[in-house]
Amino acid sequence: MREVVMNTRARDDQDLETSRGWHVSILALVMLLPTASTWLYFVLLAGRPSMQAVYLGSKVLQFGLPVAWVVCVQKRRLRIGRPDFGDLLRGVLFGVVAVGVGLAAYYGYFQGSAYLERAPALIQAKTQGMGLTRPALYVAFALFVSIPHALLEEYYWRWFVFGQWCRVLPVWVAVAISSLAFMAHHVIVVHEFLQTSWWVTAFFSCCIAFGGAVWAVIYRRSGSLYGAWLSHLILDCGIMWIGFDLISWS
Repeated sequence: MREVVMNTRARDDQDLETSRGWHVSILALVMLLPTASTWLYFVLLAGRPSMQAVYLGSKVLQFGLPVAWVVCVQKRRLRIGRPDFGDLLRGVLFGVVAVGVGLAAYYGYFQGSAYLERAPALIQAKTQGMGLTRPALYVAFALFVSIPHALLEEYYWRWFVFGQWCRVLPVWVAVAISSLAFMAHHVIVVHEFLQTSWWVTAFFSCCIAFGGAVWAVIYRRSGSLYGAWLSHLILDCGIMWIGFDLISWS
C-alpha cells in the first residue's frame, strides 16, 4: 500500500513538473487580469455607458477562469470546506480591529484633511458613473461588494491564486506573491478615489496587501474560506461606510 501511495504521489509530482510552465502562465494571467480590467472599466471607460457592461463581463471572466482551470485542465473535484471556529474567531477579531483602527483614523485625522480633499467629488463622480445615484442604490451595491463579492475575491485570491502557488512555491513566498497581486488592482481604485500624493496611495495599498496576507494565513490553517471571508466582509463594510459618509447626497 505504501508503495502504491508513493507511486501515486510521484506521478502527481511528475505531472505537476511537466505542466509547471502552463501552471505558472495561468497564474500570471489570473494575477494580471483584475488589474487590467480595473484600469479598463474604472479609468479608460469611466463615465461611459459601456462601463457597467465591461465591469460585469470582466467579473464573469475573472471568477469563471479558476473553476474552468481546476475542473477542465487539472481534472480536480471542487469541494467546500467546513467552517472552523478558530478561523472564524480570528477572522472576526482581525476584521473588527482593522475597521476600528480605520474608522478611528478617518474620523480622528483624515476626515476633512488635505489628503481627502478631492475624495468626496471623485467618489461621487465614480458612483454616479456606475448608476449609484441614490443612497438606496449605494447601499445595495455596498452589500454586494461586502458579501458575495468578498466571497468571490477570497475564492479567487486565497483558494486559487494562493492555493495554486503553494503547489510549486514555499508557503511564505505564495503568501507574498498572492497578497501583492491582490493589492495591485486596488492601487488603481485607491488612486482614482483619492488622487492625492502617491505615498498616501502606497500606504493604503500596503494595508490592503497586509490584509491579503493575513487572510491567506487564516485560509492556510484550515483550508476553509469562511474565516477569511468574514474578515473581508467586515473590512469592506467599514470601507463602504466611509465612502457613504464622504458622498454628498443632497
